Amino acid sequence: MQRLRASAQARSTSRPRGPELPQVQDLRTDQGLAVRLYRPTLDLRPTVLYLHGGGFVIGDLESHDGICRRLARIADVMVLAVDYRLAPEHPGPAAVEDAVGAFAWAYEHLQELGGDPEAGVALAGDSSGGALAVLAAVRLHAGGMTPSALLLAYPNADMTLRADSLTQEGHGWGLEADDLRWFVEQWLPDPDRCDDPKVSPAHADLTGLPPTLIATAEHDPLRDEGNALAQQLRDVGVEVQHVQNDGMVHGFLGLSHVSEAAAKAGRDLFERFGDILRSGIAVSSH
Repeated sequence: MQRLRASAQARSTSRPRGPELPQVQDLRTDQGLAVRLYRPTLDLRPTVLYLHGGGFVIGDLESHDGICRRLARIADVMVLAVDYRLAPEHPGPAAVEDAVGAFAWAYEHLQELGGDPEAGVALAGDSSGGALAVLAAVRLHAGGMTPSALLLAYPNADMTLRADSLTQEGHGWGLEADDLRWFVEQWLPDPDRCDDPKVSPAHADLTGLPPTLIATAEHDPLRDEGNALAQQLRDVGVEVQHVQNDGMVHGFLGLSHVSEAAAKAGRDLFERFGDILRSGIAVSSH
């Protein structure tokens, strides 16, 4: 595990830093959770709580620093990245609990952080972070604190891993099916919990969730899970925008420095999410 995380950290440090912003600050929540604040301007902006990917096992504030910087700059939003607890030391749903706690803390301190109180707090995440965003949103909605919107990039939506794309795209495209299975085993040591709604979005009650933007990638073993999640959300009346990225692979948000196509896909996604958040302000203020 240490070798895996050291390798992931080495990849993080080799990537370009991302756009400079007026304020990037490391903070701690009242519960002691490390978070990183990104502000594209010192004026108030919509707030996005970001949950990084990494198979529930790797990733931290550094691994997704460039993605968070781009999201803040392109969408023109304040981003708060969360350094949640990782599996297997902290199996599911520990990371969901951290996300919910960080959300409540951000909501309580919104204006002093630089967030627009009229815009609320949105949730965003990629891969496993997308799963955490959905699961946290379900809990928050049940507690009367629904996020303003969701951004789910190539989410890991179904821990049973039964979708056809796992076989079709699970070899040679950057995310191997066997690795994916191993990651889920760390998150859920008990295989009988793979359809537990507390840890697997596809099995949760998604009723009442906010407007959701989902991005899937053609050559991603998680593609069909994301497609199915978009339909599940629509089926319970959630407003969904689903962007299917032809030619893209899993993790394309982190490939903007090596692929202009990936950079454009990420730019388009972040711009669209910024538009969704601002349209929410317009609706709520009338």
